[in-house]
Amino acid sequence: MNVKINYQKELEKTLKEIEKQGTIPKLFLHSCCAPCSSYVLEYLSQFFQITVFYYNPNIYPAEEYNYRVKEQQKLISELKTKYPVNFIEGVYDTDNFYAMAKGMENIPEGGERCFKCYEMRLRETADYALKNGFDYFTTTLTISPYKNAEKMNEIGKKIAEEKGIKYLYSDFKKKNGYRRSIELSEIYGLYRQDYCGCVFSKTETEKRRGEKNEA
Repeated sequence: MNVKINYQKELEKTLKEIEKQGTIPKLFLHSCCAPCSSYVLEYLSQFFQITVFYYNPNIYPAEEYNYRVKEQQKLISELKTKYPVNFIEGVYDTDNFYAMAKGMENIPEGGERCFKCYEMRLRETADYALKNGFDYFTTTLTISPYKNAEKMNEIGKKIAEEKGIKYLYSDFKKKNGYRRSIELSEIYGLYRQDYCGCVFSKTETEKRRGEKNEA
């Protein structure tokens, strides 16, 4: 019988240890979008020197991608944090995303295609973090109630063990994290998209919207 792990508690244990050591570790934080990163940055910037890594080749179309990048940069420039937050934009390598998704185009959102997408983005994050001397890597993705936090953390743990770098466990939706992200989005006037990002999620969202309008 597998015991379900409370990843928020795992995070809190790490944060307590960091406070006890009196250090300010460097965190390489993959961000999916500005709204999801808002609470995460507010929360974790009390403990880490954070660099936000915007690596999301899944986002469609390119105009949407560029808009989300600008929103991320806007938030970082305006959000009040204990320690400064830096920003790095990854490569918008959409060909890699579509190669990864080949054969899984018709899998509903939240399934295996999404898990592979999590892994693709987390691997890129871990590689950069390792090469550039970061202490931890993690992602904002667990803040979403529509994402599988358990799967995300399993993938993060696997990559961390393979590469020899620490993964910061999380379930950022806990402790009203998702609700706070909505509040912060309103405070900073952030664009909140109505689909995850990829062409498949966009199509699925538009289909659901059409069915709802017809009902």
